[in-house]
Amino acid sequence: SQVYLFGFDRLKCCSGMSSIAICTDPQFTEKFFTQTLDHFNFNSMGNGTFNQRYLITDQYWKKGYGPIFFYTGNEGNIWDFALNSGFITELAAQQRALVIFAEHRYYGESLPFGNNSFSVPQVSLLTVEQALADYAVMITELKQQLGATDCPVIVFGGSYGGMLSVYMRIKYPNIVAGALAASAPILSTAGLGDSRQFFRDVTADFESVAPECTNAVRGAFHQLKELSERQDYSHIQAAFALCKPPSSPQDIHQLNGLLRNAFTLMAMLDYPYSTHFMGNMPANPVKVACKTMLRGLDLLVNLRDTAGKNSLCKFLIKYILFILKMIFNDPSATVLLQACTEIELCYESNNETDMFPPMAFTKEIRRLYCSKRWAVVPRPGWLKIQFWGDALSTASNIIFSNGDLDPWANGGVRRSLSSSLTALNISGGAHHLDLRGSNEADPVSVVSARKTEADLIAQWVKMERTRLQNK
Repeated sequence: SQVYLFGFDRLKCCSGMSSIAICTDPQFTEKFFTQTLDHFNFNSMGNGTFNQRYLITDQYWKKGYGPIFFYTGNEGNIWDFALNSGFITELAAQQRALVIFAEHRYYGESLPFGNNSFSVPQVSLLTVEQALADYAVMITELKQQLGATDCPVIVFGGSYGGMLSVYMRIKYPNIVAGALAASAPILSTAGLGDSRQFFRDVTADFESVAPECTNAVRGAFHQLKELSERQDYSHIQAAFALCKPPSSPQDIHQLNGLLRNAFTLMAMLDYPYSTHFMGNMPANPVKVACKTMLRGLDLLVNLRDTAGKNSLCKFLIKYILFILKMIFNDPSATVLLQACTEIELCYESNNETDMFPPMAFTKEIRRLYCSKRWAVVPRPGWLKIQFWGDALSTASNIIFSNGDLDPWANGGVRRSLSSSLTALNISGGAHHLDLRGSNEADPVSVVSARKTEADLIAQWVKMERTRLQNK
């Protein structure tokens, strides 16, 4: 095991903060847990195992008594999430908790079959159910090893990790006493809602800064369309400083997609301070982008510089490497496999309700892609059946937090469903801002949300401790 010391991405963490904010520089130890390959088949893998990575710190823990705060790792290297979830360790310092960040199977260094993990059929063990079982087994066995059998467990997660936290509370309430699900789109990814919502909400972020900003973006994409229809590819290469000219409509489609995704990242990561979570972002990147889009008459150059600073060629290379490393985490893009099996991501732009070129992604397009790329057929509605969809009223002890700047927010739970199913809507909040460490630039809304979260979690811990003592 190795010990890493790091500080969180925030400014002057001790000044101007609420009473629950505590300066923390936790020492995480990186360890590996011997995990079962296939939790649901006793024949296929012969009870084989793999090494699953996790990070742990007992720096703040009241040994054998304090709660366990467990992060349900999502689609990437677990260090990336640990380094950008400072609220969890701030809360651990206050509530004397043990902190564990578990890495999701098939991501980072938790590869069940090493370099062969992304081949068929080995990749078939990448499912939500297997990942949840991993966490349930890890929590149970680590509690035994650490003398923590009577310590309440609270799970935390952001985005897909937040979805997993909800599912853990639903699937394993005997193990998990409560869940904080930040920016968890549990409804849209279960096939509920409007496929136009996501890019409509990305557009709304830019519209709120300046209506003329979205008009400029539309205009730039229209100019790009006109050039591509004339097959003036050399002009496109020059305008965007591309490494080489596009040569087909498919190249233009990919360029449109990358540009659209750049605006999506800016909306998701529209934090009030600079960050280095998913690439380098300035403070308030949506405002910065709109300023660039409106600075001159050459809309294509403005679009290029908004998406990729001075060279879109360099931006695209960096962006692709980032996607492969931090989101897909491997050349085979395993996130796309998950989007081909259980998780429904049929979002599309249409240039009517949003500012982007029409780019359809229907259920039929999804089916054809998944069949060709992974030899699988999607199962629409499976997440809704397996994890309740919007019929959550009989669940308990879950916080659904969402920021109103986050395009994923309206794919999640925005209103409280009961006294123990609490929705927190964070004004001026981007993608799981509440999980990040305290910062001087935080809006009052997120400071208040964290206080509410801390109070609810303390109540859950107290209730679970009473239950465990009386069993």
